[in-house]
Amino acid sequence: MEKIVECVPNFSEGRDRSIIDAIAGAVSGTDGVKLLDVDPGADFNRTVFTFVGGPEEVLEAAFRAAKVGMGLIDMRKHSGEHARMGALDVCPFIPIKGVTFEECTELAVRFGKRVWEELGVPGFLYARSARRPDRVRLPDIRKGEYEALEEKFSDPSFAPDFGEPVFVPRSGTFATGARPILIAYNVNLDTSDKSVASKIAGMIRTSGVVKKDADGNKIMGPDGKPERIPGYLKEVQAGGMMYNENIAQVSMNLLDYE
Repeated sequence: MEKIVECVPNFSEGRDRSIIDAIAGAVSGTDGVKLLDVDPGADFNRTVFTFVGGPEEVLEAAFRAAKVGMGLIDMRKHSGEHARMGALDVCPFIPIKGVTFEECTELAVRFGKRVWEELGVPGFLYARSARRPDRVRLPDIRKGEYEALEEKFSDPSFAPDFGEPVFVPRSGTFATGARPILIAYNVNLDTSDKSVASKIAGMIRTSGVVKKDADGNKIMGPDGKPERIPGYLKEVQAGGMMYNENIAQVSMNLLDYE
């Protein structure tokens, strides 16, 4: 195969095996695509699907998965440890062989448009495909998560890249775009205190933590935004969460291994 694209959609369902299998079936049933991995997490209530193939085939499989997932997952009933903003939370396209980031951005744009036009769910471009600096990082788009979407869509600055700024209670919204291979690295701690994991995550992630004064108030910069203390590592996102009710976890993503 001369051109290979990888797609790693994350869906907000990690407990109902019938829904997970239906999404997997939508991918594996697409000609020219190979489903490499299905990784569900019950506490996160999230499943990561990984598949590869030619650009057009991967694009078709991604849409079929989105259609099934958005048809079966109801965000009004969703709860889980992992941050999320929609039934299909994020759908990245990764160039593996003979494909550029620009070409993967074209796939993401076509994907986002089709999701809006056929499924009625608005979406955003992120990572290498972002059209604005404040949408490069997924956590910046996802701030406040699903529960904040209705209010955020009333703000003109939160206008989506695909579709109208409408809140779809059942499906929420999604992000898509081109990105490099991401390396996920999670460390389970010998504690059930999530704040310990969050403190460690703040020390190591690139964005660091917000500066605060002696009274615990945010210190604002000249631009009106909170000042931050940078973290130790470059190209790293990290957060503290609960792996299960007894184990706190530092969840990390290395965004660019090069």
